[in-house]
Amino acid sequence: MFTRSICTTTTTLAMLASRALAQNSLSLSLSSNAPDGASDYLDPSYAGFGIEPSNLFSFTGGDTPNTFSVKLLQNLADYSGAPPHIRLGGNTQDYMVFNQSNPQLRWTPNKNSQAQGAIAADSMIIGPGYFEALDRFPKDTPVTFGLNMAYMDDDWEDHIVNLAQGAVSGMKNVKLYSFEVGNEPDLWLQNSFRTAPWNGQVYTNQFLDRCEVVAERVLKPAGLPAAFFEPPATASTIGTTFEISQLVDDGIMVGRNGDHYMTVWNQHDYFYFIGVTKTPLTLDDLMDLDATNTQFAYWEKQVKIALNTGLPYVLREMSSVGPIGMPGVSDTMGASLWTLNFFLYAASIGISSVQMHMTDNSNASAWQPIPMYGSDTTFVRPQYYAHAAVAQIIGNGNGTTQISTLKTSNVGASYDGRIRAYTAYAKDVLQAVVMINSKLANSSNDKGSFTFNLNLGSANANKDVFLSYLTADGADSERGLTWNGLSYDDVTGEAHVIDGTVNVVTADASGKIQVPVRDSQAIVANIGWQLGVNLVLKPDPTQSKKSSAASSSLPGRNTAIHTALVAIIVALAMVVRG
Repeated sequence: MFTRSICTTTTTLAMLASRALAQNSLSLSLSSNAPDGASDYLDPSYAGFGIEPSNLFSFTGGDTPNTFSVKLLQNLADYSGAPPHIRLGGNTQDYMVFNQSNPQLRWTPNKNSQAQGAIAADSMIIGPGYFEALDRFPKDTPVTFGLNMAYMDDDWEDHIVNLAQGAVSGMKNVKLYSFEVGNEPDLWLQNSFRTAPWNGQVYTNQFLDRCEVVAERVLKPAGLPAAFFEPPATASTIGTTFEISQLVDDGIMVGRNGDHYMTVWNQHDYFYFIGVTKTPLTLDDLMDLDATNTQFAYWEKQVKIALNTGLPYVLREMSSVGPIGMPGVSDTMGASLWTLNFFLYAASIGISSVQMHMTDNSNASAWQPIPMYGSDTTFVRPQYYAHAAVAQIIGNGNGTTQISTLKTSNVGASYDGRIRAYTAYAKDVLQAVVMINSKLANSSNDKGSFTFNLNLGSANANKDVFLSYLTADGADSERGLTWNGLSYDDVTGEAHVIDGTVNVVTADASGKIQVPVRDSQAIVANIGWQLGVNLVLKPDPTQSKKSSAASSSLPGRNTAIHTALVAIIVALAMVVRG
């Protein structure tokens, strides 16, 4: 039987904390209840993925299912309570047309392509096999499906109806959540999908035309609501006529014939995009988290405008580096810390869902679904570990997790932009603190640390606080990461316990603890138990045990036995006192 050892390094941790307290430290007093400005309850599917439509079969498999991808998605579903939200969209959604008589488990080139565009808007053909492959993902995976809006020949109505009907009829195991009509229309003059005049008003009219025909001919006959669409799916609206407020003025929320078509506001972004961002990028640049706030400042304003319309805001295409990542930057431990921070930051400013975009050749994808880049097998990238961390943080609240950001200024010049802290609340009560130290320390470097002096409040006096680590040898590590003691197999996607230590610190009589966080590392401090040992309430709402750090090696054990085992371990523990 697997058991987890209890950390007994009281002296070592105390010395580290004492040494850091003098200079590299920050004191934070935490609200016992979710403060004004905390996020709404996070959906279990919040931290999702975008998949480039032309690459779907690399992730699902063609004639042979890709069980590696499916297992990685199922892990996250087990942790959070529901599968990650998948946005099946990108540039190639506007190249695709649907042919019901094409059963192949792959897309095929259209030899009779005649549509407009630098890459023609009818250059790829898919059929029912496309949705058969998509249906391999975990049951009830929410899917935002990208429809082709670029195609505009005289038969455009039939084409978009056929594609929408294919999606509605073809998704039986996964769950069609919404349609994204067209990808990044603000760029359509550049890629020759449209000619002048092309602006937000023209887009709005054409968008509503397509919503109307899909609603009348597909959604309503299927018993689905007309409010099923996510505009505008823009790349960047800075200096354009595609800003949210402009589209509202253009009438995009009004709909047609008494029907309102919108369900959320959808925009896209990348922290850095090769060929677009004019300055060079290093791993140290990515790990300067202040730079993320600066880059995203305009989008943060758009979020506020969107929420004021009464609709949610989602970020359906996001990543550290686009279009296909950057070796040594986007595939490192440092990028995992960036990803963890971005998910929490986005939640704290009111974003309802984030999809990190993946292609089958991107060094920014959370996993490599097919052998590439000198590897004979598939493999897991560091970003996946951030997804696992966020999934467990969300699942820890059983559908009631809220995130709030903490002020982390005045940390000293050597840590400016490198320190972040977030609180997680469950049922409106303080449950966990996420601490990120993104100061670059590579595998070969001696590493410093930064101490968080946390006042958890008198309600948490003398309570045990369990520490879960997102860690690796250094910021430049591309392998060897662990989250909560877990590592994920590069071929099967299975979680394996690498470090079974249970790290515990006990609050003093006033509810205070000290937590040193090594450079290029993150820690989640959870009050009362270790992340991953409790049940996750699924949306149906039956309960299921998480495939977590503490339970992954206990298959077949019932919940009562497992909970008793954890209680015994904790009761016998020699805890670290802060």
